[in-house]
Amino acid sequence: MQVTVEKLSPVLVELKVEIPAEQVRTEVDKAYANLQRSARVRGFRQGKAPRHVLAHLYSGSIHADVARRLVDTTLNRALASQQVQPLSQPDIAPVELRPEESFSYKARFEVRPDIAEVKWEGFEVSRPKTEVSADMIDAEVARLRREHATLSTPEPERAAKAGDVVRIAFTLDVDGKVREDKPQEIETEIGSGQIFKEIEDVLTGMNVGETKDATVAFSERHTNESLRGKTGTFHVTLKEVRERNFPEVDDEFAKDVGHENLEAMRAALSAKIEKELKQKATDSVAEKLVFELCKANPIPVPPSLVEQQAQITERELVATARRQGQRLEMTPELRARVHADAETKVRAGLIMAEIAKAKTVQVTPQDIEKGYEELAEQTGKNVAKVKAEYRDPKKQEMLIGMILEDKILDLIEAAAKITEA
Repeated sequence: MQVTVEKLSPVLVELKVEIPAEQVRTEVDKAYANLQRSARVRGFRQGKAPRHVLAHLYSGSIHADVARRLVDTTLNRALASQQVQPLSQPDIAPVELRPEESFSYKARFEVRPDIAEVKWEGFEVSRPKTEVSADMIDAEVARLRREHATLSTPEPERAAKAGDVVRIAFTLDVDGKVREDKPQEIETEIGSGQIFKEIEDVLTGMNVGETKDATVAFSERHTNESLRGKTGTFHVTLKEVRERNFPEVDDEFAKDVGHENLEAMRAALSAKIEKELKQKATDSVAEKLVFELCKANPIPVPPSLVEQQAQITERELVATARRQGQRLEMTPELRARVHADAETKVRAGLIMAEIAKAKTVQVTPQDIEKGYEELAEQTGKNVAKVKAEYRDPKKQEMLIGMILEDKILDLIEAAAKITEA
């Protein structure tokens, strides 16, 4: 067997394999012998049909089967002999098999690019501030007040305004034709953006029992294809108005939300905000370092890896939107951003792998154990449950990859110049 390699690009390789005629003849002879034992040919007893008759009837399928078998039995050996590791499924381009001649085929596939040297030291990035301000604590207190607010009908009765929780009924006409004549009822907060702004605008100032019309121009990208680019008229009736009653911010309120007193609540909120700010700062620094790493090492990336990463990201975005009760439309613009992000992730992964090799960075059992503990803290699950979930080899490989990436980022950060923003 003769094997030659041609590099078509830094990430694309073509392997040409030629199998000697003697081996081809042997395989063809085996195929005919197997067929002869089982073939039923009119005019001959089973197993007695001569080869030239079988060749006349089955040569096409025999030669195709032998060609596939030769590829299957030689490709891995050919790859090993040239010490190349495909990243994508090899695309096979065989030539026609002729029983008395050598047989050759080409296998084209993607590989990791050769990286002669990686630049990863001396990057200059800024770290966002992590100081907790009084305004930040006040905003958290306001969020808690909202969570613990009660709803009641305004006394005396008044018109609806921003911040009110209202119940409405509506019917819809589209382009002048009735689309939904049976009233639908929903509950929403005016000003929250949960419904069309045009409807919120007509609700402001309405009294219970009133009906007004709101005209809405539907987007060309509306989730409902039948409404795209059309104009709808909502006939809106206000059924109920309720206002929020916010608790006073005092020691009793602090106790209701799980703290000893108001001072302890503000201290706990400050600690929570500081932890979040530090995590955001850490993430920001890591993101900037990855950007600088990719900019300093503009290596080519295998398209198939980028496509795989983009598909993973798309699935994650859609799943996140679904969990939040939303529907995400993958527009061409969003897909382009996802693809660009995937390319950065793949490039960073390849470069970090080279750094790990050069600095002999390894993931130890202790690192994995710590990873389990961190995942348990993030997800609120116990460590045993996390370990059970990560018994899956693919998940285990993903965890190890994340740990290795964190270790490499620590190396890069230690060698970087980081200033406070």
